[in-house]
Amino acid sequence: MASGGYGRGGRGAALLQALNAPARKPGDKEETQHPAKQSKPGMLQTQSQQPVASQQPPPPMSVARGRGALGLLASAAGRGVLPPKAQPAGPTTGGASTLETQPRGVEALFRLTSGRGGMMAAAAAANGGRQPGQIQSLQQSPPRQSPRASTSQSPPTMAPLVQQTTVKAPAPVPGMGQASHTSGEPPTSRFGNMSLDRDEVVHRPGSVGKQLSLSANYIRLRCLNPGVYQYHVDFSPQVDSKNMRFKMMGGLKDIIGNTKAFDGSILYLPIKLPNQETVAHADRLTDNASITITIRLTKVVAPEACVPLYNIIFRKIMRILEMVEVGRYYYNPKTPSAVPQHKLEVWPGYITSVCENEGGLMLLADASHRVLRTETVLQMLHSILQRNPQSFHDVCNRTLIGTIILTRYNNKTYRVDDILWDKSPQHTFTCASTGEPMTFIEYYKKAYNKTISDHEQPLLLHRPKRKTLPGGQEAKTEAICLIPELCYGTGLTDELRNDFKVMKDIACHTRVTPNQRNLTMKKFINSVNGNPEAKKELSNWGLELMSDTLSMEGRQLQPEKIIYGNYTGSAGPNADWGRDATRQHVITAVPLKNWVVLYTKRDGVKASNYIKQMLQCCPQMGIECQPPVRFELHDDRTETVIRTLRENINPSIQMVVIICPTSRDDRYSAIKKLCCSECPVPSQVIIAKTIMREDKLRSVTQKIALQINCKMGGELWALDIPMKKLMVVGIDVYHDAAKGKRSIAGFVASTNPKCTTWYSRVCFQMPGQELVDGLKLCLISAIRKYHEVNHVFPEKIIVFRDGVGDGQLQFVSGHEVEQLKGCFSQFGEDYQPRLGVVVVQKRINTRIFLKGHRDMENPPSGTVVDHTITRREWYDYFLVSQHVRQGTVSPTHYIVVHDNTNLKPDHMQRLSYKMTHLYYNWPGTVRVPAPCQYAHKLAYLVGQNIHKEPAPELSDRLFFL
Repeated sequence: MASGGYGRGGRGAALLQALNAPARKPGDKEETQHPAKQSKPGMLQTQSQQPVASQQPPPPMSVARGRGALGLLASAAGRGVLPPKAQPAGPTTGGASTLETQPRGVEALFRLTSGRGGMMAAAAAANGGRQPGQIQSLQQSPPRQSPRASTSQSPPTMAPLVQQTTVKAPAPVPGMGQASHTSGEPPTSRFGNMSLDRDEVVHRPGSVGKQLSLSANYIRLRCLNPGVYQYHVDFSPQVDSKNMRFKMMGGLKDIIGNTKAFDGSILYLPIKLPNQETVAHADRLTDNASITITIRLTKVVAPEACVPLYNIIFRKIMRILEMVEVGRYYYNPKTPSAVPQHKLEVWPGYITSVCENEGGLMLLADASHRVLRTETVLQMLHSILQRNPQSFHDVCNRTLIGTIILTRYNNKTYRVDDILWDKSPQHTFTCASTGEPMTFIEYYKKAYNKTISDHEQPLLLHRPKRKTLPGGQEAKTEAICLIPELCYGTGLTDELRNDFKVMKDIACHTRVTPNQRNLTMKKFINSVNGNPEAKKELSNWGLELMSDTLSMEGRQLQPEKIIYGNYTGSAGPNADWGRDATRQHVITAVPLKNWVVLYTKRDGVKASNYIKQMLQCCPQMGIECQPPVRFELHDDRTETVIRTLRENINPSIQMVVIICPTSRDDRYSAIKKLCCSECPVPSQVIIAKTIMREDKLRSVTQKIALQINCKMGGELWALDIPMKKLMVVGIDVYHDAAKGKRSIAGFVASTNPKCTTWYSRVCFQMPGQELVDGLKLCLISAIRKYHEVNHVFPEKIIVFRDGVGDGQLQFVSGHEVEQLKGCFSQFGEDYQPRLGVVVVQKRINTRIFLKGHRDMENPPSGTVVDHTITRREWYDYFLVSQHVRQGTVSPTHYIVVHDNTNLKPDHMQRLSYKMTHLYYNWPGTVRVPAPCQYAHKLAYLVGQNIHKEPAPELSDRLFFL
């Protein structure tokens, strides 16, 4: 997840599934978002969303997982489709502010009749807080055993269920320990994360560098209460129905007040009851049995430990501000920015997350934007039909399946998992409320007042994510059918991302300067504090939002010196040495004597001009270059390229350069698979239009020449790294969707004192296998390679670990570190190098601003912040390594999860900054240390194109650049 996600270290993930704001209406989705994941374009996050209109779900289709949708639709006779009954959202009883979970309603069975071709039948819920469009399986456990509880307010009609309430004050119970559990669920079920023991604050600041006056997108939260009071609630005799427990507690407002959070056994209140133990009596309406409710105070939870609860409170505040949840964050649909030339619009919104930092309880707030289409999915289908009438179905499947769509009648997002070509809105299902057949056309007209014009359009199928019950059993899930005419695409397709003009036009709305971002934060603060209802919600829990963003001090590390083969220069204040990189000699030049260039006949002139420039540019950078062997291809078919390469690659070939007329993934993958695995040789693929313009050919050729030198084992530039016998390791992970979503870890380790030569390996995580098993083999191989080059073993090993979310920090710091340390025994019992493991997080929502003379500006390259906004329980720091001219710079978060190297914080920060200078594909600093970027490039190449391990002959070269 982004660092600014809900909670820390996965804390509160279960709570976020169980709790939601009281404004939740029946039919709202329950939340399944995991805090350790960051949303990517095209990926669905199922989260609670506030409707703008009546919350009617789309009719669900009961389709089991793992089977073809069309076959199941024809074979699932006896199951049905039913939209949950429409229910108006009732007002909050007595102005209560409640955050509680409710069980599912009673399920109803019904039969389906089809309009054409036959449809299936499914189990459906009549109502009761069901996730819209999702129907539980007939074999599912009873509602009280299901962990998937949705939330809703108790409507006014629930009051008669508690007919009589009396209170008595028994003798105080000594102590504040946990009460015994005699009924319901244990108190650790939903809110247990709020009562965990707390570690001491970790404070490891540095001191070197120029002092800077900074600000950040954090707002202090002041808690006026000692915290939140935790109570354990017992029901005697035992009440098994969680729904009944909620209703009984709802009748105790005169005792516990209007503001509460209750999960069936644990009760949280912002106030302390007069007695340590309070006993109330209520009559159960179902059988008039007298129930004794014992509310026992167990502890006072400090405000810093209530982060999950406070995050849910702010989710409610966003709905109070009339923001709409789309995907993961909240957006304002009333002020969209139109991009009509591309049929797009951009919704502005906010990212909010309460977090506990070293400086106390804070709210992280940032500007966010959501790109949506203004054309419906049906209009997209018509456009595809006009362009590709012959392969219409195939193109539609490739374009739509896996994308996220938005239904504007309820502002909910769904992932498209299939297109049901043999179904249409004319198909019927049996309505649960009336027992009569109803078509999709009739349903949407009745539920949403939406008239479907195209009666022959296919249906879109969405399969909800799998749910796992506490016992490990997988919960049954049901599919949802959607009408293309009522759906809109979200996000950007690959085609749009590759269109420079589209991205430039969108950037005008989404690229926010530091000053604009700061003004957006102040606008958000004023919106919350200026809204009486939102401010009351905060004050109910004893919270107050400060009126300005956070100010703090930071440091700027001094610019690094760049060492070339015959010259030493400075990176400068902008951390950019592109001019020197192409004018000075490289450190180690590999003579380019025996190389091959392949090109088609139509690209012959471009190839000749490129070769001519190579012969001129390489000597200026200290690289000897001889004319290549040329091969003119008769056509641009992939088979022709591969056959020519096979016939001409031999052990004496140093490099093959292929000039392709167009960019095609299949051809690129075939070339890389051959050159990286089957016939190992460094390869360079150039798209013809890259070398088309003569005015830019020289600069392009210089960069290609530097890249070719790296791929053959050369070194371009270096920095002064004073530590001796140091090995730096970078690890990143790629998930290969083509191979069953197995994980591929790229592993890159330095093999010389200057950290300019690298040894690379990949490891595959098979089903049931831990990724660390492969990393151990990689580390052992890297240490052997280091000894082979330097004739000594490394004494310090610093591992920069990318691809780790907050929820995995404990695993990395514990299990993974111990496994890596176990590798050292392979080299003798006396070999015990000092190990440091640093997790690198770049997908974070933290932003740091420099306080200029008038406005906020981007901080300079080398800015470090290691206090106030850092984690309370981790040794960590933020580093701004890049110089950004447009938009707002994003810092990188470094978390030192293990360190016995005895390096001072200043040295660790300085080493991290130095490593961002050594990525040879860019003459400037990058966001992450160079070994992490190398590991990312390697893992991506293997996962996206090669799908197998590269040949060992290439492991000591940067062949993957």
